[in-house]
Amino acid sequence: MSAAPRRQVHLAVQLPAIHNITLWADPRSRSQIAFESFRHLAQTAERGLFDFFFLAEGLRLREHKGEIYDLDVVGRPDNLAQLISLAAVTSRLGLAGTVNATFNEPYELARRLATLDHLSGGRAAWNIVTSFDAFTGENFRRGAFLEERDRYSRAAEFLTTTRKLWDSWADGDVIADAASGEYVRPGVGRFAHQGRHFDISGRFTTPRSPQGHPVIIQSGESDAGREFAAAEAEVIFSKYNRLDQARAFYRDVKGRLAAHGRTEDELKILPTASAVVADTDAEAQALAREITRAQVGPQTAIAHLEAVWGRDLSAYDPDGPLPDIDPDGDAQTLKGHSIFRRDRAETARRWRALAEERGLSIRELVIEVDGAQQTFVGSPQTVADRIDHFVQTGGADGFVLVPHLTPTGLDDFVDRVVPLLQDKGVHRREYTGTTLRDHLGISPIEKGSTS
Repeated sequence: MSAAPRRQVHLAVQLPAIHNITLWADPRSRSQIAFESFRHLAQTAERGLFDFFFLAEGLRLREHKGEIYDLDVVGRPDNLAQLISLAAVTSRLGLAGTVNATFNEPYELARRLATLDHLSGGRAAWNIVTSFDAFTGENFRRGAFLEERDRYSRAAEFLTTTRKLWDSWADGDVIADAASGEYVRPGVGRFAHQGRHFDISGRFTTPRSPQGHPVIIQSGESDAGREFAAAEAEVIFSKYNRLDQARAFYRDVKGRLAAHGRTEDELKILPTASAVVADTDAEAQALAREITRAQVGPQTAIAHLEAVWGRDLSAYDPDGPLPDIDPDGDAQTLKGHSIFRRDRAETARRWRALAEERGLSIRELVIEVDGAQQTFVGSPQTVADRIDHFVQTGGADGFVLVPHLTPTGLDDFVDRVVPLLQDKGVHRREYTGTTLRDHLGISPIEKGSTS
């Protein structure tokens, strides 16, 4: 009896827009805004035969103590505009962008995403996210109009409505018959949707794009988010890049698919991850420690602690012990960061217990709880082996790599690790299809002519 085929490792890359992941102050780092940086990273990913390039996006600049939180990378151009530009300088790489389902409208966004899919030849993907907070809503004059419990119901209806718009044109509806004078079939573009969040009807302007529907990506970790992903998404970003946690998440989400009439192959789970590569394991470990301490510098460590404590802690030594004062449960020093918005008193208790148990300083604690440790560290062979083991043992279908340097942080991985994954038979040696759905092994969304 022959052995089961080895599972393929799906790879993507994110050019991070927020958090302290990007070392923008590093002398080797280039512009976080210039198109050249985006081009370099995207073309490097395509050279490594990655599935897609991903751009996140936030709708408001975070604030710390009422001022711009400048430990984040800020000032990025609109991500869909960047992706459309990248479509002209790549030929196979998928192009994925975050777009918020709370502060957009289905008609407008359906056109923009279909346009990206057309101009890229079928390489578009939409990471659908939600918002509920008044802080973000102020930019849209909506305030806290959307209750948190409603954010997934709106997202689900938003996606349903958007799909109706995409499906209002069928394959073959553009005839362009000069002899008969008929350019499109009668009835194209008609749509109507009436629901709790949207009540629209009319004609959609954009013909059916190469993939039918752009690939849908989702990144929620809550139970509602997991259920939404199992029902609607084709890729899910996961934060679980430690193997035991990743396997549990993988089993849980994949186990939900059958209830929605879907198979396990129809949803790819890709945790975000980092890779530090050097000639030897020891050199890579030393480099990883250096990178981590740069990512969680003194200012970052104190800011993270202040976000939980709700107090000004600038007088404390980041390499010293946690403060002996209790958090102010009502105060908020960091706005626009969802990770610290709930149960801050309980979070502080857990952090204090962990710090006491392991003798951690403020900075060491933040590194531990923020997941700032590098995921795959070692020689090229060690990194390739660990990535392969992670996928073959049911931890993930692949990874979204987040380099620490823009835009050259992926170069070593592509040059030194990808060839070893290819030698293992778990990563493609050439693109065999033209669309992102081809790369992911997901069927295109087909719709027959409306005639």
